[in-house]
Amino acid sequence: MKLIPDKIILNDIMVIAVPVVGGLFTQMILSLVDTAMVGRLENSTVALAALGLAFLASWTITSFFSSMSTGTHVLIARRQGGGDVTSVADVLNNSLALSLVLGVLFAAIGYSYAYEIMDFFAKDALVASEGTGYMAYRFLGLPFFLMIVTYRGFFYGIGHTKIFLWSAIIIMIVHVLSNFLFIYGNFGFPRMGLTGAGISSFLSMITGWLFFFIVTFLKQYRITYGYFKRFHISKEIIYQILKISMPVSLQNVMILLGFLIFIAVTGIIGTSEQAASQIVTSALFISFIPCFGLGVAAQTLVGQSLGRKNPLRAQIYGFESAKLGTLFTILIGILFIGYPDLVLKVITNNDELVNLARPLLRIAGVAQIFYGGGIILANALQAAGATVYVMVVEVVTHWIIFLPLTYVFGIFLEGGIIGAWSALPVYVLMFLILNYLKFHSKSWMSIKI
Repeated sequence: MKLIPDKIILNDIMVIAVPVVGGLFTQMILSLVDTAMVGRLENSTVALAALGLAFLASWTITSFFSSMSTGTHVLIARRQGGGDVTSVADVLNNSLALSLVLGVLFAAIGYSYAYEIMDFFAKDALVASEGTGYMAYRFLGLPFFLMIVTYRGFFYGIGHTKIFLWSAIIIMIVHVLSNFLFIYGNFGFPRMGLTGAGISSFLSMITGWLFFFIVTFLKQYRITYGYFKRFHISKEIIYQILKISMPVSLQNVMILLGFLIFIAVTGIIGTSEQAASQIVTSALFISFIPCFGLGVAAQTLVGQSLGRKNPLRAQIYGFESAKLGTLFTILIGILFIGYPDLVLKVITNNDELVNLARPLLRIAGVAQIFYGGGIILANALQAAGATVYVMVVEVVTHWIIFLPLTYVFGIFLEGGIIGAWSALPVYVLMFLILNYLKFHSKSWMSIKI
């Protein structure tokens, strides 16, 4: 077995994966810039607390609905592979209609009850009040965000991920410039503080949607797919999108809730331990981004191969993408295990937190080795339509293995923060094994979508 895929397969994977990685990195940078700019306000303590809570609340909603891109992505990849461009257009149109309806509905609810939502999450009334404007504008941008998600699924599905990269760069630029104007009130614009960051998010979502809408008018897309010539609502297509997407939505929510419980357990052990866990989690998130890009590549190439009635080629793409992801995570694992201070001191200069986080990052480095293969094979299975299986695997490994072991190792057996984090490699390894066994079994090849 070759360590590196042959040139053609490697090129197919990297052409799709690299732009996705670049786009995801711009989103991470944007989050850091938002935090840094809000952190320079006079009432930064209250503003940052409100930003964190409002972002978490809105992220819960957007992560639930953004999984519709999975349904759109999978269906379009399958139809693109089969050469059915008319059906590709039907999926895009119906997904856009679904996104618009859901976006408007939940935007109206969220905007109307922005303060109540903030007050539910915040213990301090001042924090709730400070974050209400930000939350309201984040919800106003929801319809545009969901349509962006749909367009992203379309371009992922046809393999043109560079469009996503350009959209992410444009959204980042508009958001940062709007922050400069509305947070601080520069060039005669009103100084709106944290609410200004919400306005920036709203404006960047409109810009992102406009970018995608304009790109779809380009001849190579407009003529090929003809989505502007014919539009009809298809209950069957909407059902297929929801059937594929809903398990992913539930999976995302379960991961989010599980993560919150894990952080709560580390808080029981100690405040410093909880802060150290946040630092390690930040390092892990950054290191996962290339795996997400390879996961998108696997999802596209597996789906297109199944559309061409070539399941063996689909399996090759899945395994080769997972192999590349594992090679990457091995390198990152070596860095985390052998040179943890190089990573930690980029994030914090607090020696106490560095000392607490050092063994945790080494544990995370062990888990990291198995993560790439697990998440990429999960994406490949989703491309085949096995989204329920992947959701069940996530629930079992996260809620029945990881979280109970976190409490047992960390609290019950008094293993402290190191004990709590020791549950992570067990969870990640089981996630990899269960997804590998399913993908190796070939039972997914016969799923009809």
